[in-house]
Amino acid sequence: MMLLLSVILGLAPLAGIVWIGLNASLTTVDGLFTALILLALSGILFLNAGLELRRMRKAQAVPAPAKKGA
Repeated sequence: MMLLLSVILGLAPLAGIVWIGLNASLTTVDGLFTALILLALSGILFLNAGLELRRMRKAQAVPAPAKKGA
């Protein structure tokens, strides 16, 4: 659930950058700094998604412990 939420919320700032680009304000100082902030937000959320995916893969790769004394 957290993985899906991080991916969805990571795409939202990228849509904001596209919006800034379509309004042709990417070359202004305000547009540039807004785009940088949105890229940072998106990067943090995609990093969180990547770490969550890695944690899920690692949890699936661990075999169940064997029972002793059988």
